[in-house]
This record gives sequence, structure tokens and C-alpha cells, in this order.
Amino acid sequence: MVSPRSVSVADVCIEGGRVTAVGPNLGEPAGATVIDAAGKLVFPGLIDPQVHFREPGNTHKEDLESGSLAAAAGGVTTFFEMPNTNPATTAPEFLEDKLARAANRAHVDHAFFLGASAENADRLGEWEQAPGCAGVKVFMGSSTGSLLVADDETIERVLRSGRRRVAVHSEDEPRLVERYAAIGPGTPVSEHPNIRDVECAVRATRRLLDLVEKTRRPVHLLHVSTAEEIALIRERDLGELLTAEVTPNHLFLCAPECYEAFGSRVQMNPPVRTVRHRDALREALADGTLTCIGSDHAPHAADEKALPYPKSPSGIPGVQTILGLLLTAVRDGWLGLEDVARVSCAAPARVYALEAKGALTPGADGDLVIVDPGELGPLQESWLRSRAGYSPYTDTALAGWPEVTVLRGRVIYRDHAPVGAADGRAVRFTGIAPAVGQLK
Repeated sequence: MVSPRSVSVADVCIEGGRVTAVGPNLGEPAGATVIDAAGKLVFPGLIDPQVHFREPGNTHKEDLESGSLAAAAGGVTTFFEMPNTNPATTAPEFLEDKLARAANRAHVDHAFFLGASAENADRLGEWEQAPGCAGVKVFMGSSTGSLLVADDETIERVLRSGRRRVAVHSEDEPRLVERYAAIGPGTPVSEHPNIRDVECAVRATRRLLDLVEKTRRPVHLLHVSTAEEIALIRERDLGELLTAEVTPNHLFLCAPECYEAFGSRVQMNPPVRTVRHRDALREALADGTLTCIGSDHAPHAADEKALPYPKSPSGIPGVQTILGLLLTAVRDGWLGLEDVARVSCAAPARVYALEAKGALTPGADGDLVIVDPGELGPLQESWLRSRAGYSPYTDTALAGWPEVTVLRGRVIYRDHAPVGAADGRAVRFTGIAPAVGQLK
């Protein structure tokens, strides 16, 4: 049993969808289903707080069913989905539409972000209290989709409307406009980290932290990609007002090699950068400067990715490979097993005040993933469940792989195949009432 504090030999008992007991040598309740996990690692179900499942509007890339199946295959039992769909999730009716779409189709539990805009900034404090809402997402720089809040005045309005933690994509839009205008014909995708450069990220993050200090609104800084931002986070020392996230891609891919090997398939916003940034991010995740992992799973169709840069869209699939990659970090010595549980289970639950998730303790939802530490072979493309159908980590040597995923006490994925019908439900947040019918 792996927790953020310890690795120990124990049993876990789940009844009625909730953990009822954890400890050594628990007796078996009459009629219980027993899963023998001897010699295996058992983690709480992972939480991926940043995915793009493309529904509605772009379901040829991914949808809630296929994306959540990839999550289940990777041991992720809760996801938060981003608002840059078509239409964008900018009002309660769009949130309710996503929740309805997820019913009986999402394989794991879920919530959806509202997207901030100049038009809805003053209503977000009311709307963020809706059941099934993960909170508010701000795009300071344009990425995939049309949501954009580029100016400080509007960002401040968003921060002053509401109280829940705001998730922020931090890139400086004026600099992006300037840099993209200078792109010449035939520019290779390997120039992506120079176009969306370090200054683009740092300039926006500095502006954001100024507004956090001014408004005292807690924010969550998404997909941090630069060593300079790490230094800025440490220097400003804002405590729980600022939490921050990193993607596995920024921890395990490195420029220029990844662009030479995979081209636009590893193009994402903000970009994968050089080894200097990668190593700073690894150190910051290990020491807690970076709070948690989010995959930023963002698939595109193969023909779209094959377009010449910069028409090729940004985004990489990744919800299924979080745990396998983090286990390689344990093998390589820069994370411990306890760190894996901290950054992918406990910390996302704390950041977003998520109830009953992220830990295997009595009263929590019975979500867990059993890992076979003897699975040391390469990642197989045939295991992938995203509609994208590829991963830059295919053929990467593993240091363990999810074998069984359990959601609220029910096996939903075993031995590379789904088990039973989809039964994902909207999650609960502290101080927010559940939707009718969501608690059973």
C-alpha cells in the first residue's frame, strides 16, 4: 500500500463503494470479492486535473468515452476536463450538457471546468458553485480553442469573482502575437520552444502572481515549463495562494531531441524545452515547489498533426501514461514511491478541495490501482485507449504498469481490457452540494 507518507504491507476493505478498513491481516467479510495483490503495489486511484477530451465539437479527436477509458487503463479514477470545447464551457448550460454527456459513458469519476471570458467574468463566482464544476479556467495566452483572457484588468475581474482556486494557462498573449507574426515560411517545429519562448511564460506568470498578491485569490498555475518560473515561485513564496502543476511531457521529453524524433507529435503549449528546464522541473516536483501532476491530455487526429508548422495543432495524449512514467522516475532515483502518491493522488485532491478522493483511508471512495512492478517491458501501442492511437512513450522501458483499476469498489479495468459498463459519476467538492442522484 503506497501513500504519501509510507509504503506498507496491508489489506484494504471496501464496502458500499467506500473504504471501511485498512490494516494488516484484515478478515474477509462474508461474501466479499477478494483480489489477491500479493507482491504488487497498490496506489489510491490517480486524479488527473487537466485533460481535454474534446467533447462536444471535436469528437473525431477524442470523446468522453474514449478519453475516460484511457484514464481507467492508466489507473486514473478521476479527471477534470477543460472548457475549450466547441461550444466552450462558458455558462451553466454548457456545464450541464457535459455532465449529461458523461452519464453512463464516462468510465471514471469526473468534473468540468468553466472557461473565463470578459463576458462572464462577473458571474463566475456564482456559477463555480454548480455541482460537477471543477472551478474556473483562465487562458492568458491563446492555445487550442478560442477562450482568451489576455489583459490584467479582466483577469483581476475573474479573480475577484468567486473564492475557489482558479486554474491558469500562463503565457503572454502580446508576446505570442509578436512572435508568431515573425515566423517565416518553412519554419520547423523544432523552433516551437523558441517562438513560445521562456520570456513568454515568465512574463505572464509574473503578471499573474502580482494579481494574486493584489486580490488574495488562490490560483493553480498549470503546466509550468521553465526553470525561471520555478525560481519566481520560490522567490514570491505565496504559500497556499499559489499551487502549481507540471506535465509528464515536460519531465520526460527534452528539446531538441524530442522534435527530431517525433516532430509535431510532441508539439504542445507551453513547449517541451531543453534539459536545463527539465531538470529544474524534476527537482521542483521532488521538493514540493511543484504541487502535482496533470497530463494536459490533448489529442489530435494524425492528419492534423501532420500539417506543416505552425498549422499543426498543439497537444499530446497522456492520461494513460502518467503512472508508468512516474514509476520510471522511481526506478531512476529522482522520485520515491511516496512522492508518486503525493503528486498524482493526494495533492490534486487538496488543491481543488476534492472530497473522498486521493487517499485509501476509511470513508474515502474505494478507488485504487494495482500495479505490477514486474512489468519491465516496453510500453505497447496496443495498450493505448485514446482515440489518438499513439504516444511518444511507445517502446519506452517500463518500471511497472497498472494491472487492475478499481472505482468505488468495482473493478473497471483489468489486464488491458475494460470490465463492465461505464459508471463514472460527478465528484464532490468541499462546500458544494452534489447533483441529485450522484451520491449512492
